[in-house]
Amino acid sequence: MDFDQRLILVTGAGSGIGRATALALAKANARLLLLGRHVPALESLFDDIIANGAPEPSILPLDLDGASAADYTQIAQAVEQQFGSLYALVHNAAELGERVPFEHYLEATWQRVMRVNFEAATHLTRALLPLLKASDHSHLVFTSSSVGETPRAYWGAYSVSKYALEGFAKLLAEEFEKTTQIDVTIINPGATRTRMRQLAYPAEDPLDSPEPEQVAQRYLRRLNPELGRQGAQRIHADGSVTAIS
Repeated sequence: MDFDQRLILVTGAGSGIGRATALALAKANARLLLLGRHVPALESLFDDIIANGAPEPSILPLDLDGASAADYTQIAQAVEQQFGSLYALVHNAAELGERVPFEHYLEATWQRVMRVNFEAATHLTRALLPLLKASDHSHLVFTSSSVGETPRAYWGAYSVSKYALEGFAKLLAEEFEKTTQIDVTIINPGATRTRMRQLAYPAEDPLDSPEPEQVAQRYLRRLNPELGRQGAQRIHADGSVTAIS
């Protein structure tokens, strides 16, 4: 699989699935824009990508919790000036928040999770949409969860934000189907050996879940430029694929 230095922006690139996906894409000759809030983690990823002989990535330090409209506009302008178009935008950044009954959920935490998991994705998508349209074929990928497809008790703002994110993705899928060359994808990575998973299931044996590097292959297969237009799809935790109607 060769991405021929196509430009891909990955949010939440500093750790977990985002980091593994960025590394895998870079090894497949993609040009990466690494967005995250922890600069040392992004710098470490930058070094690993360079050490692998992959195309040099760019670092975009941004805390999505406090990001403003000006921040998103600045990113879009910088990408347009330097590259002119964008092949894929992969939304992976997320906050878990609390796992408690709704009546005990802290309001400040609820707002932070909604900003990072949902609102930031809508703002960044809006800012970068002209660059996705400028490509002959492009991708918009949303990382969701089983509790995003079907909300479950005690998952609080995380479940609600992912449910909203899936609704946003389905809205765009319908709008883009006949008016653009953008494929919209919802990916449920399922159980993955990440820090977020450990926080959500502290009693679970981490070795029971696949590593992020395994899950990252789903993103690569979906973004494979050799496949051409595939339409709007949802990739489930078991790897099966269904169309987004």
